[in-house]
Amino acid sequence: MASTFFLFQAAAVASLIGMTLGWRGVMTKYSGFYDLPTAWSNVFWGILLGGIYASTSHNFILLPYLKFVADDASAVVNPINLLFLCLAASVGAHMLLRRERVRSGSSQPTSGWALGLAVGAMVGMVHLYRVFEIQDSLLDPTLWVTVAAFSIFAPRTEALICCFHGQLMLQGRRWGAVLRSTFWRCAYLVMFAYAVINPLAWIFIIPFAMLVNKKAEEWIWDSIPSEGKKRLRKMWARQIREKLAAEMEAVES
Repeated sequence: MASTFFLFQAAAVASLIGMTLGWRGVMTKYSGFYDLPTAWSNVFWGILLGGIYASTSHNFILLPYLKFVADDASAVVNPINLLFLCLAASVGAHMLLRRERVRSGSSQPTSGWALGLAVGAMVGMVHLYRVFEIQDSLLDPTLWVTVAAFSIFAPRTEALICCFHGQLMLQGRRWGAVLRSTFWRCAYLVMFAYAVINPLAWIFIIPFAMLVNKKAEEWIWDSIPSEGKKRLRKMWARQIREKLAAEMEAVES
């Protein structure tokens, strides 16, 4: 459809937009009440981990699947590759979330969200590159549905997985965190590969992601220190009083 450079740039920009939306949707609500420098450091590590994860998933999962769809019977995806890749990514995320600077502030969920956004942005980028590559026209409406869905939900699904991983670590369930993260990564990686070919895959991906997204704020809340929770409650109560006072003044005037 266009040059490789243009396709890569378009995929990168779309993924970064989705990463920004994922940050604003959850992390900004509690801004100032969690360890922000540690969260940002995990964005950097997430880009590194996500680059490796996205590249290997592209080579061992996505490309064989696309060849299989093109009737190349010898290109069936090896499920062992899928399991090993997702397990390795989960172990890598676990090692990053068990660092001392993360554990000392009980910031595994917030750091996990930041880490997952970066990892998911890298995964979304390689899938979007293939989406752009196989399309014949920019005017195809399914193309823009797929682009919007990948840019928004690829970072968010990984953020949900890593945030839940961090929440389980707070509860001391280390092996459970790795195994559950591996399971969900396997499921999403398969569905993402399918979504490159068929936009109907988003019917299964989006509702579940939105359902789990409601729990993310609870996981982030659990990582905030008790003193921070008290200050947040006071701040929210003050904002409600100020809003009500402003509404009363508007009615009286």
